[in-house]
Amino acid sequence: MSAQHDAQLALGDNAARQLANATKTVPQLSIISPRWLTHLLQWQPVEAGIYRLNKVRNPRDVRVACSQRDESELPSTFVDYEEQPREYFLNAVTTVLDVHTRVSDLYSSPHDQIKEQLRLTIETIKERQESELINNPDYGLLANVADEQRLSTLTGAPTPDDLDDLLTRVWKEPGFFLTHPLAIAAFGRECTRRGVPPPTVSLFGSQFLTWRGIPLIPSDKVPVEDGKTRILLLRTGDKRQGVVGLFQPGLAGEQSPGLSVRFMGINRNAIASYLISLYCSLAVLSDDALAVLEDVEIGKYHDYPDTYK
Repeated sequence: MSAQHDAQLALGDNAARQLANATKTVPQLSIISPRWLTHLLQWQPVEAGIYRLNKVRNPRDVRVACSQRDESELPSTFVDYEEQPREYFLNAVTTVLDVHTRVSDLYSSPHDQIKEQLRLTIETIKERQESELINNPDYGLLANVADEQRLSTLTGAPTPDDLDDLLTRVWKEPGFFLTHPLAIAAFGRECTRRGVPPPTVSLFGSQFLTWRGIPLIPSDKVPVEDGKTRILLLRTGDKRQGVVGLFQPGLAGEQSPGLSVRFMGINRNAIASYLISLYCSLAVLSDDALAVLEDVEIGKYHDYPDTYK
């Protein structure tokens, strides 16, 4: 009997698989990132969606003096306030999710279709939130750096000297650097070339490079254009007069701070709709809480072609 005939006496793999249950994963969304920025910000609840940032007007005009023997020489002063303080209004990142009831009824085992559709949509909204916190033309970090807090690199590639310059601008309890992962890699190369490899620190169970004890936090939402990007340095928290995130508490259908999911009903075509909204903004309480290093070169275009698409 031939070897080919012998093989036909046993059940083949392809046929056997028809009786086997495949282990199915939930849908994997490649754009999901750690979103460290939202974890590191202090979030302030905002009443009625408006945050008014009051500031002292002409702070250097407030006069004080050491005590004198003749108390008649004591100076008098007062603290003036800006008459038209800036007001921040919460912005909404929102979408409507549609799910056909036939799909959710018939195909929700082993994974609930509505639950997975909501999870993936919420993840996408949270990714957009981090991008808005950095790039929004009204309240984003990059748009709210004071002119005197903007620096340029000394040599193009990010160096320890450049980060030291940033630290001179945000020297009051600096919290973290924020930049594109490619800029962190470029900084690591420069440090290694100079013989000063940067140490690491563990945060949230992950390792981060540091400079002068300040972690370099990666975010792919920091834009890269023509092989150049930016490095931000932040101080955070309201008690430090730093950068704070803003959110609306107590929303109907609240799933997490500032995020709500509301069922909108089922239409005549058997489509169930869910309104997903995330309300947020960001405020820089003091100009010296934020600085940026611009024109940071991360490498040649042909080294990272996918980054510039």
